[in-house]
Parts: sequence; structure tokens; C-alpha cells
Amino acid sequence: MSMEVELQNPGGLQRVLRVSVPAERFDNAVDKRLRQLGTRAKVPGFRPGKAPLKVVRQQYGEQARADAISEIVRETWPEAMQQAEVSPAGQPSFEVADETQGQPLVYSASFEVYPEITLADLEKVAVERPVAEVTDEDVDRLVENLRQSKRRLETVPRAAAEGDSVRIDFVGRMDGEAFNGGSGENQEVEIGAGKFLPDLEQGLIGHAAGEEFDVTLTFPEDYQAEDLRGREAVFSVSMKEVNEVQLPEIDSEFLQAHSVDPEAGLEGLRTKCREALEREQKKASRNKLKAAVMDQLLEMHEFDVPQAMVNDEIGRLRQETAERFNAAQLSAEQLQQMIPDELLQPQGSRRVSLGLLLGELIRQHNIELDEARFEQTLDELASEYDEPEKVKQHYRSQPQMLQGIRAMVIEEQVIDHVLASATVTDKTVPLQELLNQQGGQQ
Repeated sequence: MSMEVELQNPGGLQRVLRVSVPAERFDNAVDKRLRQLGTRAKVPGFRPGKAPLKVVRQQYGEQARADAISEIVRETWPEAMQQAEVSPAGQPSFEVADETQGQPLVYSASFEVYPEITLADLEKVAVERPVAEVTDEDVDRLVENLRQSKRRLETVPRAAAEGDSVRIDFVGRMDGEAFNGGSGENQEVEIGAGKFLPDLEQGLIGHAAGEEFDVTLTFPEDYQAEDLRGREAVFSVSMKEVNEVQLPEIDSEFLQAHSVDPEAGLEGLRTKCREALEREQKKASRNKLKAAVMDQLLEMHEFDVPQAMVNDEIGRLRQETAERFNAAQLSAEQLQQMIPDELLQPQGSRRVSLGLLLGELIRQHNIELDEARFEQTLDELASEYDEPEKVKQHYRSQPQMLQGIRAMVIEEQVIDHVLASATVTDKTVPLQELLNQQGGQQ
């Protein structure tokens, strides 16, 4: 007598597979397990392994049945899936319905299946590609940023001026009462940088170390703290130190530190900065275009996603977040409390949806990994390090890393495949705007 299976559809992606295993197979599995237990069973009145099967059954029958059930479910489940022609999305939940001796073993498995996705017409995809010209001003800004990164502070015995970095203590009051978040000690403030309230920064100008003074200001109407918006406050400030920012000269030492031939001088540095900005512009434009394609593909395709897959993705997102904030040492329960599922559900669902959608595009359009592009990507990744060949060898020795790179490359191939049919319109934007958008996406 063969195994019987019945596939039930409660609704949505949920499925229940009811499996009935012949009684003979079940009973034989129990007897086999009892005989195995009997070879080492210690039963009072008998030498080890010499107790009759009837006695062993009395003492170890329940354990033998439990072990046999686990074994049969494990053995028959793949066969049952094949017979029912179903592929679960995630691990099933098993429940034994009937384990009566002499009767078929009946168990059910609850699980979700993958959604059926009907691909839309890719010619209906219409996206904007942001492009930006790298101007002389952009190059000048990057050169200045490089100088700023090597700056040093020199304490000066004069009043603070625009561009100085000062160290202050301050207490903010409203109607004579201090308010939460309105005080600080030994705070570094770069006047004109805009990291503090602009009126407060400007109020520091003209005051030298050792001075104590008040700065009266009105909080902006769009201030992040709603209870402070539009309200007047008085900050009592104690100037502790005034530092003048000293920027390095663009000399041989500075150029060599940025891998520029000293003989090339400032123009050599500017050329390198322009090339770096052009690479960043190209990368940012591609990423913005890719994001637009992904968003539009999701809008064009509506389908349910298996919650089991979303739950797995939520776990990965939680771990990524923990590692990003150096909290990986926390227990699973602590991470769950700190980063609850509800917070990650939208992003997890989006990732799963995109993965299923891209997978369907790969399958229906027969997209295969471009090995040449894979090797090129590997070269590009390794070129960012001092010893590229050693880095490539390391990548090749790590199957998980290689799989990640392959997935990244084939995803790019899918995007190119979609763009080949899509309508793409170039939109010119300032470079800073494009790069700032890129930073926000990351």
C-alpha cells in the first residue's frame, strides 16, 4: 500500500499537506527502533541487551514510537512534496494527527508556497537617470575638503571670528528656566559650519577666552523639537578656548599623501580629484537609476509574499543593524526588544518581494551569469586594496563571498535587461545634490 497525500488550500499562499503513511511501514519502524534500543537497554532482572522484545516494548515503547514518527516524517516528507508537486517557501510546521497502533500514521504539514508572478510588459517601464557635470567648483570643493581633513587647530589669544573652532560651556533658558537639551560643557563649535543654531554660532563672534556672555535667539519654526519652535531663549555662554583653523599647504608631502606625483603639483591633484568625482557621479547615477527601476517594478507587480521568507529576512536585517551599531554581542532576546519585528517588517517584505520578482525575471528571460562581467567586478573590488591579487585570492577561497558577488552581478544584468526595453530620460542635476542623494540611500 502506497503513501497517500492530500493538498489542502486554506487561502492565500498557505497550504496544508496531509500525509498518510501505511500502518505496516509505521509498525515496522517502531519495531526496528525497539530492537535497536533492546541491544543496549538496561532492564532489571536481565543482562544488558538480553531483555525480551515484549519487556523492552513495555519500558521503551513510547520512546520508540516518538523516534519512529520523527524518522518517518523526515523520510517521507520529500517524497510527499514530490507527489503533491509542491515547493514550500520556508520550513513547514508538522503536526501528527493519528498514531494509533495498527493504523496508518497520519501527519499534516502547514507551510506557504511561492507566489505566482505574471510579469508586466517591460516596455512600460519609464525612469529618470540623474546625470551631473563635474565642474571646476566641484573639484575645488573636494580639494578644500582634503585640506580640511588634514587641518590642525592652533589656540589664539584673540576674539573668535568666522571659521574659528571654539570650546564653550552653555546653558539655555526660557523664561528664566533651563530646558532639556539646552546645555553643554566643553562643546566644540566651528563658527559658520551650521552644526549648531546659526544665531548661536554668530553670537560667539567677537568674544575671547575667559569671557562670559549671553546670546538671545529665537528657535526656527521648523526646529526638530516641536515644543521649542518659534520660542525665544537666552543662552549663557562661557568661552573656554578660541582655536584658529590651520590648513596644510598643498606641498610635496601633501601630494604624496594623496598618491599624486609632486611634480604634477596642484593640477595633478585636481586631475585626480576630477577623476574621483566622475567615478562617484557615475556610481551615484547608476544607483539612483537602479533604485528607480526597482521601485517601478514593485509598483507594476502585485503579489503576496510568504511571511516565512519575510521573517528570515527580518532576522538578517536585525543582525545587520546590530553589527552596524556594534551591538552584535547582545542576545537574540535583547536584539528582538531593541529592534522589534514591526520595525523591520516593511523593509523585509520589500527585500523578499524584489528577490522573488528578480528571480522570476531571471527565469523567464533566461538570464545567466556573465562570467566576464563577474571577473571585471572582482577586479574592481580588489583594486581598492593595496594588494589586489591577494584580495582576489581571498575572495576565491570564500564561497559565501563569491556567491554574494555573483548575486550582485546578475542583479545588475537584470537591471540592464529591464533598461533595454524601458524608456530612460536623462535629468541634469547638480553634482552635490546627486552625491547627497546617494549618501542618503546608503
